[in-house]
Amino acid sequence: MNTRDPFPSTAAPADPQRRRLLQAAGLGAGILLAGAAPAAFAAGDATVVARTRSGRVRGLRHDGVSAFKGIRYGADTAPARFLAPRAPQAWRGVAEAVDYGAPAPQRGGDGPGCEDCLFLNVWTPGLDDGGKRPVLFYIHGGGFDTGSGSDPLYDGSALVRRGDVVVVTVNHRLNAFGYLYLGQLGGAEYAAAANPGQLDLVLALQWVRDNIAGFGGDPGNVTVFGQSGGGAKIATLMAMPVARGLFHKAWTMSGQQVTAAGPRAATGRARLFLETAGIDPAAADAVARLRALPVEKLLEATTARDFSRIENTRLYFGPVMDGQVLPRHPFWPDAPAQSAAIPMVIGNTRDETRAFLGGDPKHFELTWEELPGRLETQQYVDLRADLVVAEYRRLYPQYTPSEVFFAATTAGRSWRGAVEELEARAVQPDGAAPTWAYQLDWGSPLDGGRLRAFHTLDIPLVFDNAGQPGSRTGDGEDARKMAGAMSGALLALARHGDPNHAGIPRWEPYSMARRQTLLFDLPATLADDPRGGERRFWQQAPFLQRGTL
Repeated sequence: MNTRDPFPSTAAPADPQRRRLLQAAGLGAGILLAGAAPAAFAAGDATVVARTRSGRVRGLRHDGVSAFKGIRYGADTAPARFLAPRAPQAWRGVAEAVDYGAPAPQRGGDGPGCEDCLFLNVWTPGLDDGGKRPVLFYIHGGGFDTGSGSDPLYDGSALVRRGDVVVVTVNHRLNAFGYLYLGQLGGAEYAAAANPGQLDLVLALQWVRDNIAGFGGDPGNVTVFGQSGGGAKIATLMAMPVARGLFHKAWTMSGQQVTAAGPRAATGRARLFLETAGIDPAAADAVARLRALPVEKLLEATTARDFSRIENTRLYFGPVMDGQVLPRHPFWPDAPAQSAAIPMVIGNTRDETRAFLGGDPKHFELTWEELPGRLETQQYVDLRADLVVAEYRRLYPQYTPSEVFFAATTAGRSWRGAVEELEARAVQPDGAAPTWAYQLDWGSPLDGGRLRAFHTLDIPLVFDNAGQPGSRTGDGEDARKMAGAMSGALLALARHGDPNHAGIPRWEPYSMARRQTLLFDLPATLADDPRGGERRFWQQAPFLQRGTL
């Protein structure tokens, strides 16, 4: 689902003063002279050095895991704003990789960020040892607007220890910096570089292909996984010719991208963005003036109100079907043939919208009289709200008005995309790789359990990071059991191309005949077409991804 993560990152940004000093010395962000001391140590840490094609990098080793944070995979994007990323220049000496790199420019908890943001992080048990370990490449959520790869929940140490794998997380350009479409306003140069945020991810995957063997990983066995916007970015990569062959398995969590924005809608948003920034879109130098504006001014312009009914807050930025970088919709009218051989897991949480709408106490105290009006403001699908209420009361006569509200908004706003992608994959020709569906039913015990299985809850479970700062799973035995089951499935997919392992019941691939779905709970169970009544009800209306029109 393309939406902002409800619980912003708590990770500290890279030290801006230190980065400026390095840049002023002409060394570039993160570059040190050989022999210089790292910025910080924890008890028991040791320094380790790895070699990349651009130069050497120094990280820290702790408790059997070598961590390299803030490795540059691309050049500063400021000189090439709104264009395709460039590979970094080679450096002498050792690049320090002990602090996370700057996040992309953005509003919110990870902001304001910096245009010099193309950094990735690597966790590995071994260096240059010929280990050929599976590589897990995580793409963060936050829609296409916010986030970074440095949240504590994305720390790869636990997965490395549990599964003998290499974990990579990544920063890339977001919002207008990564998804503003200038193909019809800026000429051929911009038409060839649509979706620069996606092209950043391609460059990062190419870095993995070219360098990960030195970190003990197998470039021929890369699994991409991502939550919310991260899953949507993966779905988009699966339809991008330039990404073909760069990853071999995929795991998405509450993040789908069935359709992309068309060039007309994307150009309309670009014009509105320019106008909000104080630039006449018809001016011959409009794009040149836009490129000259300070970051803060561009971020202010992203707050313009979108013209789409379902984008009733700020301006939507996301992938654009430009005919070149993204020549087709990601999962419409079918699943992309170029990714048919990639085994895939598509998952969601049972109570997604409790993350976004559960912060308003009134939503837990709704009456039947209030419910239709509240649904009307929150559902994306254009159906009569009173008919939605009537159907949910028929399906679930035991539900309270608030339970109907959260269930209907979840199904109408986010779950539909997962069903669309599962169906598209299920009907691919014989010989296509299987797809497995899951639904997280286990709910958080925090806050009195009122948020249940909300959007983002599966992140610490899949990373086996229930004990990390920011995890809302709690750190009890049940949470650890759930983390073992879900992280074990991810590791099995990465190693074997099949998520089955001893800690879960037999997980069958999704088929149109039965719609098999693993319900992650204690215990986990395999169900045929769970919530089938809801699925059939919502399918009376056509599905359009947010931002398509």
